Amino acid sequence: MSDGLGLRERKKLRTRQALIEASLRLFAEKGYEETTIAEIAAAVDVSARTFFGYFAGKEDVVFFDHRARADEALELIAHRRAGEPVAGLLLRLAHQSLRSALLGTDLAADLSGLRNRLIMSVPALSARRLHLLYDTQRRLAEALQQAYGDEIDLTEAAAAIGAVAGAGHLAALMSMDRGEPPERVWAAGLRAVDIALRGLGPLGASMPEGGA
Repeated sequence: MSDGLGLRERKKLRTRQALIEASLRLFAEKGYEETTIAEIAAAVDVSARTFFGYFAGKEDVVFFDHRARADEALELIAHRRAGEPVAGLLLRLAHQSLRSALLGTDLAADLSGLRNRLIMSVPALSARRLHLLYDTQRRLAEALQQAYGDEIDLTEAAAAIGAVAGAGHLAALMSMDRGEPPERVWAAGLRAVDIALRGLGPLGASMPEGGA
């Protein structure tokens, strides 16, 4: 994760990660509303001013990887394979998103269960997640339509993104709620995506057989 970075950048990355880990630990132990930014900063031995150099507030810590995940998905769509049908691209997108969020070796994968429980228990965070999901899906739909030019219109792109993202996300969340391990959560999300994709066959030249 820090390969190729200078000493200053590595230090900043470590501080950011420490703030995220401390925040989620304190939220779980004390409660989201009860935890102050001063307490988070103190747990990492930095000032509150330093905290605000990394995050605008407590909500931003919880959704620390949202922008990077969204940009990664947009990049995949923008560079789709030549001749790749819509369904095939969406399957690759689902594989990438679910694998990195649940089975990766980064901080987001490590904290996925803890973060999900926190979001589900705090109404303000649940509302923020819905807002971010809508905004991201809107951007993905626009990118998908642009990637396929005259082949699909914006309504078809919106339906495709909504169906696949909604199915995978909900199935994964329900699997998490049942306390299943990351591999089962990932499998549940992909199975839901596969079911959704079967209804999108007309948007692609052929249906993918499975796999990335």
